[in-house]
Amino acid sequence: MRVTFHGVRGSVPTPGPSTVRYGGNTVCVEVRLSDNTLLVLDAGTGIRELGKQLLTDNAMTAPIHLFITHPHFDHILGLPFFAPLYRKDAHAIFHTFTPRAHRHAKHPVVFDGEHFPIRVADVPARLETADATNGEFFVGSARVQHVQLNHPGGSTGFRIDDADGTSLCYLTDNELHPPGPTTTSVDQLARFAANTNLLIHDAQYLPSDMPAKRGWGHSQVDDVLELGRLAEARNVALFHHEPERDDEALDRIAAYSDAWVAQHAKQMRALVARERETLELKAS
Repeated sequence: MRVTFHGVRGSVPTPGPSTVRYGGNTVCVEVRLSDNTLLVLDAGTGIRELGKQLLTDNAMTAPIHLFITHPHFDHILGLPFFAPLYRKDAHAIFHTFTPRAHRHAKHPVVFDGEHFPIRVADVPARLETADATNGEFFVGSARVQHVQLNHPGGSTGFRIDDADGTSLCYLTDNELHPPGPTTTSVDQLARFAANTNLLIHDAQYLPSDMPAKRGWGHSQVDDVLELGRLAEARNVALFHHEPERDDEALDRIAAYSDAWVAQHAKQMRALVARERETLELKAS
């Protein structure tokens, strides 16, 4: 399995000289399975670069499988600028896991003619919506499972287990310790992500951001690292970066995470996700 980050920022794009190294595009992750099936996790502004790459590679013959965690704008803002959607030979499949998500996929707000001038019926590509509310299913060489997360309005996380023995968990826009009712507990998420090769998790906040951001649906760095330790994940990617944090601030988080891992989870590797970074996952 090959995983490439095309957008790692949360909430709002942050272009400019202070975010060049980690990137300023909102969330989008490309996953290539062992049989080369393409999965795209979220459609923030980072999906624009992925679309340009797909056109350059002339990779329009196979379906593009899209998994959108939830319809907040930072996760769908790039869809109207995803170049394959304007090719008649492209085929995009939106996989949905709740009735609400299915409705949003059928009638995406970014293609309603008001928020963007092109309506979904006028998109040239072949668009398909696949209802996957009944548990696990298969895409290409991988089994995909889903879990509901702790986020205002809801969010869906994914686990992808490929036939080659590699696995990825994508849990973003999730507050591990919300102030109100918990949709899915830390222990449940640790079991969901158990022994995964790569856990990508929203780590937008630091203790200094609290209590002002408590209940906003995002997690603190320490809590994410602890989830990785409990799940015995091999790699943990801190993701969905706070828009106010520049490259130097993310460098400090990287250094802190290295020290935390050295003290608490020596078998685990922590990294701060960067745009254009590719990880090759290998089965143990």
